Amino acid sequence: MKLKGFVLAFAFLFWTGSVSYAIEENIPKIDDVDNKKEEIYIDNATYKMYKKVSDDDRIIRAIEAMKGTLGDYSRRAILGDNLSEKPIKVEFRDLAQINEAYKDFDALGWKYKEKLYIFINIKHQDAPKEALASILSHEALHQDELNSINEETYCWTLEAAVWNNFTEQNPSLEEISHPLVARENTIKRLFIKGNYTDKYIRKSVLSNAGYQTLPSRSPGFEDEDL
Repeated sequence: MKLKGFVLAFAFLFWTGSVSYAIEENIPKIDDVDNKKEEIYIDNATYKMYKKVSDDDRIIRAIEAMKGTLGDYSRRAILGDNLSEKPIKVEFRDLAQINEAYKDFDALGWKYKEKLYIFINIKHQDAPKEALASILSHEALHQDELNSINEETYCWTLEAAVWNNFTEQNPSLEEISHPLVARENTIKRLFIKGNYTDKYIRKSVLSNAGYQTLPSRSPGFEDEDL
């Protein structure tokens, strides 16, 4: 770890390439669920576990939606299987209150006194749970103060793959008018354009003004081919 020792396995029947980032092998396919229903059943024991992460039911539903998907590694990281060995706190937040420079960010991973946090821009509090699950899959992988081009490329690629799976199960998700859905659709297009690899996502990361000072590598993301 970060994710060293794992191998990315995008579970697509049409897979024709390889990507060098890392989710556990043998990740189960997305369960057959009725994605048109915003409410999903969560048993009491699981709900209590999720309450350690967030008091917001919208976030809890999004985390539950990650179960059994390509984002399940991130779900387990949120629950405590991460470098801090503690649950990651997740909440909606006006990011400008943290720093004016963050006001337009969609989400932010944060570490403070050995605790990990994910702050989702408050403008996304009414986003579909699947879009929230996709961005959480990304942010849960930022688990220390270090970052890199490789790390961001991996995180964006995973986010695109998770959203791609959700929209394969329920294509109508792509038609929802919401800024977070627009983000997910954009990175999904890059993912597909690159033949389901990180090719064009990496180019986008490299051209992103916010990433210009990042090194190529960070712990757990030392090589393009892990």
